Amino acid sequence: MTRALIIGGGIAGPVTAIALRRAGIESTVYEAYDRGAEGAGAYLTLAVNGLDALGAVGLKELVQDLGFATPRVRFTNGNGRDLGGFSLGGPLPDGTVCRTILRSDVYLALRDEAVRQGVPIEYGKRLVAAVRTGDGVRATFADGSEAHGDLLVGADGLHSTVRRIIDPDAPRATYQGLLNTAGIAHGVDVDAEPGEVRMVFGKRCFFSYVPHPDGEVWWFANPVRRGEPGDAELRRIRAGFRKELLDLFAVDRTPAVELIEASPRIHPPYGTYYFPRVPLWHRDRMIVIGDAAHAASPAAGQGAAMAMEDAVVLAKSLRDAPGIDEAFAGYEAARRERVEAVVAQGARNGGNKTVGPLGRILRDFFVARTFRGQAATGTDAQRWMWDHHIEWDAPAPELA
Repeated sequence: MTRALIIGGGIAGPVTAIALRRAGIESTVYEAYDRGAEGAGAYLTLAVNGLDALGAVGLKELVQDLGFATPRVRFTNGNGRDLGGFSLGGPLPDGTVCRTILRSDVYLALRDEAVRQGVPIEYGKRLVAAVRTGDGVRATFADGSEAHGDLLVGADGLHSTVRRIIDPDAPRATYQGLLNTAGIAHGVDVDAEPGEVRMVFGKRCFFSYVPHPDGEVWWFANPVRRGEPGDAELRRIRAGFRKELLDLFAVDRTPAVELIEASPRIHPPYGTYYFPRVPLWHRDRMIVIGDAAHAASPAAGQGAAMAMEDAVVLAKSLRDAPGIDEAFAGYEAARRERVEAVVAQGARNGGNKTVGPLGRILRDFFVARTFRGQAATGTDAQRWMWDHHIEWDAPAPELA
């Protein structure tokens, strides 16, 4: 039986292992950290195309009741002017819509299901090298141990070791000039219904908030940082970060200040990145998927969904192709155009957050005009991202 080595035990790793198992391929997941990601991270919005991909391999039911439904988004500016809004894709045929979920809850549900299905997950296995060995791959870890498989999948994220092994000249992720942070506020009433995501182009900083049905308000912010911050600078920023956020939003007529003050914990800031293009996805029976291959800006709202789509399409390609090299080539043919379009869309969305005073006026004008036009015609220029369906039982089209 074909055996895969999966590098990375976050969200993408367990989904890949389960999808491969459904395709008749056994795998082991190797996680660099010495423990799982319980409690790590803030929250994410899982788009309907990601939920649809999970459904293709029997996983949608695990997450569709986590968090809360967030089917709508509405934009305003820092003065409180309404710019318009749209539906966040869907619903799927069974009524499923986008859901906003704690990242840790998604991870735990998928990790536990992988373990239940018999997928071994080894912790403290930081990959340092991998080479092709005839008809297989040998992986070497920092603790001196090795693993052998027929193929290796790099689901190891933005700073992927597998990507560097496949192509030492692979581009670095492009810093987008923004930090990301988030929090959960208690006891604040806001002017939005549960499930409606508010996106605010503040005068100094982008802000988003969404009411939870239980009364909490989940929020995130994207302070501008022109120069890419290193770890030391991020630690320095963290020390006075709450005050910095309060100062940034003091000039806006939004609930941002009240929400920040009412949040017991503010997640440590980190930089936002994307890849314009990663030229080489696979070589020598090794391949990268998810953020390791095509990190989209968080402004696309597609990071987790793209990784889930990748896992399912890769499994289908390996199931249907005559060999591993053919499967990898077919997978790339099926995925590259779509994911690079998503990355480009995310970069455009993120660019709207960093404009100056004149740019804000122009942005608000064109954003409002776009939404009015879409409302008048019943169209949605970004719907192509969400209306993507993967049929598990159908042959992989790129191999037909």
